[in-house]
Amino acid sequence: MKRIGCFICGALIGTTTLTLPVAAVELRVPAYTAYLDPNADGARVSQRGGVTRWTDPELKVVWFGEFKQAGEVTARLTLKLSAEAESRLKLTVAGQSRETSVRGAGSDTPVTADFGAFTIPQPGYQRFELESLNERGKPFGELETLILEGAPLADAHFNLKERRNAASVHLAYPVPTGTDIAAFYCEVTAIEDPVTTFYMACGWHRGYFGMQVNSLTERRIIFSVWDSGNEAVDRKKVVDENRVKLMGKGEGVYTGDFGNEGTGGHSHLKYLWKTGETQRFIVTAQPTNETFTIFSGYYFHPDKQEWMLISSWRAPKEGGWLRRPHSFSENFWGSTGHVVRKARYGNQWIRTPASEWIELTTATFSHDPTGRQDRLDRFMGVEDGQFFLSHGGFVAGFTQFGEKFTRPPLGKPPVLKLPASPGTAGAE
Repeated sequence: MKRIGCFICGALIGTTTLTLPVAAVELRVPAYTAYLDPNADGARVSQRGGVTRWTDPELKVVWFGEFKQAGEVTARLTLKLSAEAESRLKLTVAGQSRETSVRGAGSDTPVTADFGAFTIPQPGYQRFELESLNERGKPFGELETLILEGAPLADAHFNLKERRNAASVHLAYPVPTGTDIAAFYCEVTAIEDPVTTFYMACGWHRGYFGMQVNSLTERRIIFSVWDSGNEAVDRKKVVDENRVKLMGKGEGVYTGDFGNEGTGGHSHLKYLWKTGETQRFIVTAQPTNETFTIFSGYYFHPDKQEWMLISSWRAPKEGGWLRRPHSFSENFWGSTGHVVRKARYGNQWIRTPASEWIELTTATFSHDPTGRQDRLDRFMGVEDGQFFLSHGGFVAGFTQFGEKFTRPPLGKPPVLKLPASPGTAGAE
């Protein structure tokens, strides 16, 4: 007599045990989560339309996902294509390429391109790279969804949200209790420099100061100070008593307003700072009475080999010193969120109103909400005696939120001479 397992209760009825097939796991990855390579702006990517205006056969559409286990995965792609138009496509995963063709059914009717099966050879991130085999000028299709199926997808991780930015990552520097901070000094060296990156050296409770990659031909040194009050978007709504006022700026520096992240006074110097070259920043605070403080940002200009004022701003409803010194790295536009960003942050010091220098050798790691579940490729550590921050690139592993690191002390405070500015004097 055979004994058979009862599918409902699990009790043994016979001598033969039947193994049920593992249910296939399907994951639908929206086209709007993809990246474009090598030109991040070579087509249009949007939540409403997916990937559209894809006409360059040299341009690849790329998704990334992290797998916790090996195994077989099948891949299909839904897209829209005009009636009778044909799109020839190739998908490459883990070194395996599959080609297929699909014929359109009209601009409002999705069709499916079936690429078949791929083997995920080992745990880790995998790149799903889509290419068009059509000639330039022929329709490639409007991409909607990459549909994956297979057991390895049960615990796989893909970012399924429209936001494609790498997580913003931060360093917070603890300060001895009761310490007044008249100045905060920090050095930053960019190791990787993709477009839409802001490496922020000197942040404090009222502003931020650092260097930005705006395009392949433009870089900036940025110093900004927030208004008082709670307006988050439109500076035109900020009453005069809450607005920071420009007190002075350096040669060639642009000044104006900013909004959409709080509001305030913005300044920047267009300057092609160099990757791999250490950049030096210091922000100072000078209370003028119980209600105002002048905050000034100074940058050591590598070409002139001297400190220059970026700008000074009088901040209302303040009257105190710098608080909460920190640094961060930000990917401020999602089209390049798949590229690694990395910089070293070192030689951090604060100066008290009595001109005593205190070295900051400990930092705590944190990240924005994107880093909680959507983008886990975010890191901090110590390298060459400096802290580093890295994010993007879909690199396996991550640094825990709140983890503390200590760099070796240098023991020599910066020697600098700052130009005079409103509310502050040059200091050695």
